[in-house]
Amino acid sequence: MSTSTSHDAQSHGSVKSYIWGLVFSIILTVIPFGMVMTGGFSEATTVVAIAVMAVLQVLLQLILFMHLNLKTEEGRDSGSVVFFTAVILTLVIGGSLWIMYHLHINLM
Repeated sequence: MSTSTSHDAQSHGSVKSYIWGLVFSIILTVIPFGMVMTGGFSEATTVVAIAVMAVLQVLLQLILFMHLNLKTEEGRDSGSVVFFTAVILTLVIGGSLWIMYHLHINLM
């Protein structure tokens, strides 16, 4: 089974790409989970690993599940998707860190 197309000629991934995406997403989830559960790494290493795996997982899901392709004619539109994703991630992560910092300061 290769790629299938709808009536508007947009490519929808193959079953193989969805399975690979699922496998890689599980791996990128299990690695930081294992690091936290074993406790064998420093706190800084664990936080950096979680952040790196999260960014990799977002990119993986954009490419394999959302079919983001920067090499086609639609690449210009895909570039705006990448920019919007980066802005949202910055707002969510920055906002969360800001809230946690102020909670820590106010509760001490």
